[in-house]
Amino acid sequence: MNIELHKITVRDLTNGYEDNAENGVTAYGGKLDVRPPYQREFVYKEKQRDAVIDTLTQGFPLNVMYWAVREDGSFEIIDGQQRTISICQYVNGDFAFDMRYFHNLQPDEQEKILNYELQVYICSGTDSEKLKWFKTINIAGEELTDQELRNAVYAGSWVSDAKRYFSKNGCPAARIGGDYLTGSAIRQEYLETAISWISDGNVEVYMGNHQHDPNAAALWQFFQSVITWIETTFRPTKERKKIMKGVNWGELYKIYKDKVFDAQAIDAEVAKLVLDDDVTKKTGIYPYILTRKEKYLSIRAFSDAQKLAAYERQHGICADCGEHFDLSQMEADHITPWHDGGRTVAENCQMLCRECNRRKSGR
Repeated sequence: MNIELHKITVRDLTNGYEDNAENGVTAYGGKLDVRPPYQREFVYKEKQRDAVIDTLTQGFPLNVMYWAVREDGSFEIIDGQQRTISICQYVNGDFAFDMRYFHNLQPDEQEKILNYELQVYICSGTDSEKLKWFKTINIAGEELTDQELRNAVYAGSWVSDAKRYFSKNGCPAARIGGDYLTGSAIRQEYLETAISWISDGNVEVYMGNHQHDPNAAALWQFFQSVITWIETTFRPTKERKKIMKGVNWGELYKIYKDKVFDAQAIDAEVAKLVLDDDVTKKTGIYPYILTRKEKYLSIRAFSDAQKLAAYERQHGICADCGEHFDLSQMEADHITPWHDGGRTVAENCQMLCRECNRRKSGR
């Protein structure tokens, strides 16, 4: 791989700057692809963006950027997208800095910015070499998410189309399913969730199998089906949606989509579980209602004081097998199970040896 340091003026960088849905983001006379498939959307906040412009106006050095040469002689940004877009947007008049737009500056002030020289390392090599280098030097900005790196490895027509649905602020996925998703669309977490749902967690396998598909229509249709099922089955209110966020709805949809549920009965049980102090994980309520697996609820555990009191009361004797054990060899158990109305209180606590408790849990 060949790496050379170049000085690129802001004037040359911003020449021909365009940002549109069809052609992506280009600059440097149309020869620079500012947002290759593996790059994230623009994520700089106003304070970060202004810091870039402040650096230019004061003539301070800006961190070096990295470009890669393509086979046709054009370039793509490996590191520096956020800084590049900030500069181009400012010169293009998209935002003001220090209460003045670029066109409001005096001619000498404009020239100072346009003549500012950016330090750019330009490398040439194979795609795999460039990607490896990208991972190595991408330390100046925000760390890439796993999905952003996957988008790089499996770049192609499928990723480009999938990002249209899942990877922008206000994207279709956010509009219909944002209440049920955690993370950020622009950091590719919505896309990662959707792929995980459809692939049972085998995200990279799915992307590898579909990398060269002409579009991601199947993924988008599946996602829509999941969201429609959630809203028609559970009729969630604004308040209920707070405990539905981040649930693995894709997995539940595949298992239970053909089952008919009593929406009113579900509403009543949800209300009861929300008020139950023993339920420490409210986001597990809906998975529990569907699966009846208490692990989703993280039922409140007995305190150390309650365990010790029960141990002393039993004189160290397991309440099931009748053998004596050290406290460290025993586990707390609900005398009346939680699902039968038993509470996590001292009088409902008994100590069992580990073997008996495991056996009881498996009944």
